[in-house]
Amino acid sequence: MTLFVHSTFLPADDPDASLAFYRDVLGFEVRNDVGQGSMRWITIGSPEQPDVSIVLHPPAVDPGLTDDERRTIVELMAKGSYASLILATRDLAATFEKLSAAGAEITQEPTDQPWGLRDAAVRDPAGNHLRINQL
Repeated sequence: MTLFVHSTFLPADDPDASLAFYRDVLGFEVRNDVGQGSMRWITIGSPEQPDVSIVLHPPAVDPGLTDDERRTIVELMAKGSYASLILATRDLAATFEKLSAAGAEITQEPTDQPWGLRDAAVRDPAGNHLRINQL
């Protein structure tokens, strides 16, 4: 049996801001955009990985959540502690420079990690924590 990563989900409380970040700053392509207003599901991905997608979705809309659970999710997103994603690039310095110039919230400048990776970290407009590894 062989399984592949097909898609993952990240919450986005401001779909337009998230779309501008992922499309215009990171260079991801838009593969689908359904819904309207704050209730949009936007599927994006790297043009270099057509089989792997990220779905930006409205946070805390699951009808099975309690009001306390919804409030907790919103609070964790505001702290940048709810969701994360690890991306990779062949040119971390150029990617970091582009993110900085675009005004992304930097949480870690490019750093050689003791476990052998060089990486940087930012938060997307929804507060999701993105680490970017140097390939």
